[in-house]
Amino acid sequence: MPRRHIRVTGAPEAPLRAALTALRTELGVPESYPPEALAEAERSARTPALPSYDATDIPFCTIDPPASTDLDQAMHLSRQGTGYRVRYAIADVAAFVVPGAALDAETHRRVTTLYFPDERIPLHPALLSEGAASLLPDQVRPAALWTIDLDDDARTLAVDVRRALVRSRAKLDYAAVQKQIDDKTAEEPLALLKEVGEARERLEVERGGISLNVPEQEIVERDHTYELSYRAPLPADGWNAQISLLAGMAAADLMLAAGTGILRTLPAAPDGAVGRLRRTAHALHIDWPHHVSYAQLIRSLDPHRPQHAAFLQECTTLLRGAGYTVFRNGALPPITTHAAVAAPYAHCTAPLRRLADRYASELCLAAAAGEPPPDWVLAALDTLPHQMADGSRRAGTIERACVDIVEAALLAGRVGEVFDGCVVDVEERQPGIGTVQLASPAVIGRIEGEHLPLGERLRVRLTQADPASAKVRFAPA
Repeated sequence: MPRRHIRVTGAPEAPLRAALTALRTELGVPESYPPEALAEAERSARTPALPSYDATDIPFCTIDPPASTDLDQAMHLSRQGTGYRVRYAIADVAAFVVPGAALDAETHRRVTTLYFPDERIPLHPALLSEGAASLLPDQVRPAALWTIDLDDDARTLAVDVRRALVRSRAKLDYAAVQKQIDDKTAEEPLALLKEVGEARERLEVERGGISLNVPEQEIVERDHTYELSYRAPLPADGWNAQISLLAGMAAADLMLAAGTGILRTLPAAPDGAVGRLRRTAHALHIDWPHHVSYAQLIRSLDPHRPQHAAFLQECTTLLRGAGYTVFRNGALPPITTHAAVAAPYAHCTAPLRRLADRYASELCLAAAAGEPPPDWVLAALDTLPHQMADGSRRAGTIERACVDIVEAALLAGRVGEVFDGCVVDVEERQPGIGTVQLASPAVIGRIEGEHLPLGERLRVRLTQADPASAKVRFAPA
């Protein structure tokens, strides 16, 4: 599920660059790998554990941002009778990581790839995540190969997953895919992405699910100042995400049927969180009638409009209650569903960037083969949700700190200016402290003042914007 994406284009100015570097130091973000973990990665890159099943005849392709080289997934779509066959290859990280060894221990310490506006800190060494384990074009790679047959409405009929050797034929990006589909020049495997993707989107609406097409927040450096913009996702982004969701739902169903697994779960959002979003919508001049549900509103938004883009960014706050739920021996947990997916769901499609996916993949491979899960997987299950929660908290802390730093850089030099805003939150114990959402630029900051009018528009004066301290402060004008 999406997080806020924020990126700085151009060479960051010294204060912003220094603030991001200081943040990494303050949070103890791991920069380098232990020598023994690197040595292990080098050995496994040369001699990975390869499966016997050869699926290199299937012309897979990958769809990712243009600069991406850590390619977790490759797909091939075809017609199957009156329905469809989805073949989805997921990088087989277990072919390179020895359980209990140095590299495994380091991945448990890192948990996830960490994203900063100016760089990323990978879960696995680059020689694996961007090299030997990545599904790069024209390279034979070990993978967990999902085969999912769908009917003519794109409902799941049958699921299989097994280890296989695969070879991607092309590395595509979203814009190129969208252009080929729009121009009707795409060959069938790619042309079917729209057909299957739209059908799965209709099923999502039917079951009450919500996909947040979160725009990428971009800070552009220009003439020693910063400007805020958003890159709206293309329809192809959403269709591609539906294939990943399909695999995640299939994985959850496999593990639930087997009685042992790890799910990604999310309870329904509390009323208070939705109330805060209503105030944010009001601040951004987005009409949200009370008879319109959250899901209906999301589907009505246009991410190309800055106010709508900013609101979609804030909607990710409803996902912060998500967690990992382990179950064993047929004893199912109280919650098995993810509220935004509106179905059981598992993280299994990004093992190069997320630790839990390697374990989910192993559990699914065992379930599909009718075999017990490996001992090393079972031994890690009880502690994995806590490790993932710690890693998610760190990623969330980084995300929020980066937003604060970048927005402070965006507003630096504008202290004393007055903006239109709306108080979207007030601290219960300190009603003189709250959160204000600006209409333009669409940034959020702390506001201090007497009798803050919750949910009402007001004029606010910028009193502080300091990238070094990551602080943006306002007061009623």
